[in-house]
Amino acid sequence: MMRRALAPFFLAVMLAGPPSWAAPPATETPLDAAGRNDVYAACMTLARSSPAKGLAKAEAWRKNGGGSSAKHCAAVAKAGLGQFEAAAEALESLAWELPASTPDRIRAQILAQAGQVWLDAGQSGKANALLTTAIELAPKDVEIRIDRAMTLAGIGRYQDAIIDLSAALLLDDRSIDALVLRASAYRHTERPERAIDDIERALALAPNNPEALLERGLVRRLFGDEAGARVDWQRIIQLHPTAPAATVARDNLNSTPQR
Repeated sequence: MMRRALAPFFLAVMLAGPPSWAAPPATETPLDAAGRNDVYAACMTLARSSPAKGLAKAEAWRKNGGGSSAKHCAAVAKAGLGQFEAAAEALESLAWELPASTPDRIRAQILAQAGQVWLDAGQSGKANALLTTAIELAPKDVEIRIDRAMTLAGIGRYQDAIIDLSAALLLDDRSIDALVLRASAYRHTERPERAIDDIERALALAPNNPEALLERGLVRRLFGDEAGARVDWQRIIQLHPTAPAATVARDNLNSTPQR
């Protein structure tokens, strides 16, 4: 993933928590019958915490009939090991290998995971294409629209990102991620007034959200409110000292003169 000292929220949120490919599809329905027990959950947990061990477990399980669940776990482990192209190809293949009876939402979530890994591999075109297909399969999935917005923003297509985020907010007007991401996109397209509106909506829902505070600080700095920006960034460090947003806040504090 990209790293920058003065990263916008798009980069900060990509640093926060496990990436979307690191989790099973957001559904209680396992990928196949072989996964309808604790083995799938245990394999995915190991793939995230110790990818090398997770890959070994997944491969052994696959040889013993683990099916699609084992393949999914192996792909996530490969991504954790930095084998992004291999992982993305495996996830993409898995999505289309699932039985025809598989709900579209599950296939879409696997494709979205593949898209996120292609993004980690530096293949934004492939990422965007897969996320677009995923949205076609699951047009009401808010998270997939947010994923595509992040991909579009990563290649400078902020207006297209705004369109996706606006669609996500029509589906869930309380999505803090969508609000803060759209604020960042508005800031990048020189519409700070709209950005601050979205940020205030997000902070009304979650007053101590670190990414929202980070973005408000960036917008306040655009308005010339250096003192207000510093207050927001210091608040992140005080409340969330180990959060990715705190790292970005510290960088911004170091680059902003104290008055």
